[in-house]
Amino acid sequence: YFQLKSNACFYPLIKDDWPGYNLDLFTYPEHYHDDIENVYIPHGVIMDRIERLARYVMEDFEDSKIMVLCVLKGGYKFCADLVEFIKVLGRSSNRYLETRVEFIRLKSYLNDQSTEDLHIIGSSDLSFLRGKVCLFQSAIVDTGKTMKALLKHVETFEPKMVKVFFHYVGFEIPNRFVVGYALDYNEYFRDLNHICVISKTGKMKYKI
Repeated sequence: YFQLKSNACFYPLIKDDWPGYNLDLFTYPEHYHDDIENVYIPHGVIMDRIERLARYVMEDFEDSKIMVLCVLKGGYKFCADLVEFIKVLGRSSNRYLETRVEFIRLKSYLNDQSTEDLHIIGSSDLSFLRGKVCLFQSAIVDTGKTMKALLKHVETFEPKMVKVFFHYVGFEIPNRFVVGYALDYNEYFRDLNHICVISKTGKMKYKI
């Protein structure tokens, strides 16, 4: 079943008029200088927030073993950092939450537009989820249509329990196209540590 936890009510909300940080305050790959407008969420802030989310996961899961399903490619950094924080928190407490990570790859964007279709790249067989307690992790949720379709697909494999990670919201941001921290625009910008707003120049340069 799908369960929404009360922890979802507490998360940073970035307002529509937030201008972001000046690029001169941060280091980033120089070849992206004209391709991003600003640093929207610095890497250090991202990491602090993920540590808080890891604490929520530790508090909410009663089972001592969970399956983390990571949505590729945009979710790989988030997933790796989350699992690492869970391990660190477990070592410093009297309760260790064992995590196993599996991956599924989706394609849901062309340029800056969501296709809103469920396009699974590779095998769509998720039978390894059967009977497992699962944490379903995605880096970003836009319209939510792709995610709902994927959840419906996941449910057909009869996991014991599914909790969806967008119930543990990291940040709520305005309708800006952001890149970095593994989020891409046509496979570019994944190597940015910060979450940044792509510029018009960047969109045109890497448009397909």
